[in-house]
Amino acid sequence: MTQVFQIHPQTPQRRLIGQAVSMLRSGALVVYPTDSSYALGCALDGQAAQARVRRLRGLVDSHFLTLVCRDLSELAVYARVDNSAFRVLRAHTPGPYTFILKATRDVPRRLQDPKRRTIGLRVPEHPVALALLEALGEPLLSTTLRLPGEDLPLSEPDDIVERVGRQVDLVLASGACGVQATSVVDLTGDVPAVVRRGMGDIAAFD
Repeated sequence: MTQVFQIHPQTPQRRLIGQAVSMLRSGALVVYPTDSSYALGCALDGQAAQARVRRLRGLVDSHFLTLVCRDLSELAVYARVDNSAFRVLRAHTPGPYTFILKATRDVPRRLQDPKRRTIGLRVPEHPVALALLEALGEPLLSTTLRLPGEDLPLSEPDDIVERVGRQVDLVLASGACGVQATSVVDLTGDVPAVVRRGMGDIAAFD
């Protein structure tokens, strides 16, 4: 049965965050708020939960998920970051951006783009997401909570519980969230390239 935790959006309760982390470590699939929209998240080694994410979202196996990190130093563990990329990341994290970077050897092959050996990474700017990541001590494998055939992500906790409650283990309900996905910026080339225009100012990349 799906559990719903009412989480304060600015000062998330440590006890509830701790319970959520315990569930993640046990393989749970969790809905949590970010600075752009609600997202689906699971532990890096939760392969069964990852399969559930793909079924819920209607994603093909070649669609890679995003590693959501707590800070820039953690992001650098999973991506190869040169000086120019580091300057971009430092200026735009935390924030509503997903950056495509070359994966390091610490990233399992199943989490990488199979052809380019890249990974999408982001550092959110939302107290609940950051508290969850800090308590977990490692990134979440994540994607926007948008259902197949729909243009916008789910944004209201009650609507989320009603529509996907039976397909997830936990909903961290923290009030209404945004309905925009992140902007996606590819940092693998000589200059940044905007792959998807979403939330966040992308003027610096144009």
